[in-house]
Amino acid sequence: MESILKSKKIFLEAMNTRYACKEFDVEKKISDDDFSFIMEAGRLSPSSFGFEPWQFLVFTDPKKKEEVTEFAWGGRERAAGASHFVVALTRKGDMKHDSEYLNNFMRDVQKLPEDVIEMKTGFFKGFQEKDFNLLEDEKTLTDWSSKQSYIALGNMLTAGAIIGADSCPIEGFYKEKTEKILAEKFGVNTDEYNLSYMIAFGYAKDGNKHPKTRRKMENIVKFM
Repeated sequence: MESILKSKKIFLEAMNTRYACKEFDVEKKISDDDFSFIMEAGRLSPSSFGFEPWQFLVFTDPKKKEEVTEFAWGGRERAAGASHFVVALTRKGDMKHDSEYLNNFMRDVQKLPEDVIEMKTGFFKGFQEKDFNLLEDEKTLTDWSSKQSYIALGNMLTAGAIIGADSCPIEGFYKEKTEKILAEKFGVNTDEYNLSYMIAFGYAKDGNKHPKTRRKMENIVKFM
């Protein structure tokens, strides 16, 4: 019981102190071990049917951070000071129920027998076609996949806060132009991957933090 209470306290303290850092200390770097912890939180995150539609690119080189944020009006300054800058990609068309990628994923990653693969594929087909109407066009399916990657985003932000690292999630970028840079300069196949978001990780300059503001619990939770 004591260990549970301690874990709850650590988690809520992290949630209460985490905020979107606007200015990072360029002289302070996150250790390899601590950053691995953050990325492990992303890797272990849940996703629909366990299909992990994400890919993460990590930038630490100043020149590359500058290149990838050329059209990130909300991210260039964050990236410059950040210890690590993450670009999150999401799989697109090969998240369709009958794709070769998913068939291989169930066999090679999830280690499922062939009969279970066939059954799971059937369930996923029904889910995509009927429950959520995900196959209307490629954008609908891509947007659904991108939603899954945001689960990993939340976990990585919280993991960073738990170990005292600051962060800033970023959606302020020109998507089409940035995807072109990813393709031309970093070899990303934009036919397979969609740019979802970016994250700057590091330590706030001069410990510059802001108090947490949130609505009261009774204003957001209704027990039925």
